[in-house]
Amino acid sequence: MTESLSAHPHAFASDNWAGVHPEVMEAIAAANVGHAVAYGGDPWTAELQEHARRLFGPDAEIFPVFNGSGANVLALQSAIPRWGAVICAATAHVNTDETGAPEKTGGLKLLQVDTADGKLTPELVEREAWGWGSQHRAQPLAVTISQTTELGTSYTPAEIRALADHAHERGMLLHIDGSRIGAAAAHLGTSLAEISSEAGADLLSLGATKSGGLGAEAVVLLRPGTGAGIEYLRKINLQLASKMRFASAQLNALYGGDLWLRSATHSNAMAARLAAGIERSGVDGVRVAFPVQSNAVFVELPEAVAQRAQQRFAFGAWPTQRGLYRLMCAWDTTADDVDELIGLLGA
Repeated sequence: MTESLSAHPHAFASDNWAGVHPEVMEAIAAANVGHAVAYGGDPWTAELQEHARRLFGPDAEIFPVFNGSGANVLALQSAIPRWGAVICAATAHVNTDETGAPEKTGGLKLLQVDTADGKLTPELVEREAWGWGSQHRAQPLAVTISQTTELGTSYTPAEIRALADHAHERGMLLHIDGSRIGAAAAHLGTSLAEISSEAGADLLSLGATKSGGLGAEAVVLLRPGTGAGIEYLRKINLQLASKMRFASAQLNALYGGDLWLRSATHSNAMAARLAAGIERSGVDGVRVAFPVQSNAVFVELPEAVAQRAQQRFAFGAWPTQRGLYRLMCAWDTTADDVDELIGLLGA
């Protein structure tokens, strides 16, 4: 295997394809010193708790895990009982990309709602918010939203507050799948708290891998009383790291300062540049399909155009609509990458 950059060119398939941010790699190396208490009793994890309280409020508690699916399952499983159900958008990652893990591993029923742009509203939640007290229906006890959505759109603080209030009025919790929450905050010009704890959310899956992490995510409990038994469930769900200091070190590098914001701002800017260039090209059949509110650009392409561009850059067709493709920018996407792709799509 060759390790030259030319053998591993940049792509637009997913921000998961990007490597580890050098500042994260440095933090991992710096944590690789001597011995430290295992399973979270180390200074790096203690520092992470302080960052969580600073970012999300004094009641926040953070629990590092290995991956985003694990974070989502653990968060939801700790929030509601076995007879509970979770209302989600039909396009939500928990529904389309986790191989049934919330249901098979978490034991939770997902109640899916179709949306126009990937975003739930109180009115859409109402389609599945019924049946409490019926022994024949899984009880709707939580709402989960993806920030950003699988279609690249972002929830505003007001939209999250409306969902949180609506859920709480009906005895439900609000969970945020924040695998790309940094992209949403950068787009909206908000803090992380403004689109989570301050907007009424109860718990959060905090993303890191897509922002330049190596392999660390986290569950953040935003309200007292949420996350019952999460310490035990994390172990049961195979999400408890023995050498947790290395996961915490990654999260500290990203969220201890502004690295998460710098990474998100750059990837968003590259997506905006890409969308603007595509729109300027004016090629028949080439159209940006959804508002660009993050680092994702969804574009309708003739098959021949897509195939030509894919000879240079990897990217994939979106499975729910023929002719729709997702182009993802990452923390290391360059303006040259973007301009070259624009040229290929507009040729």
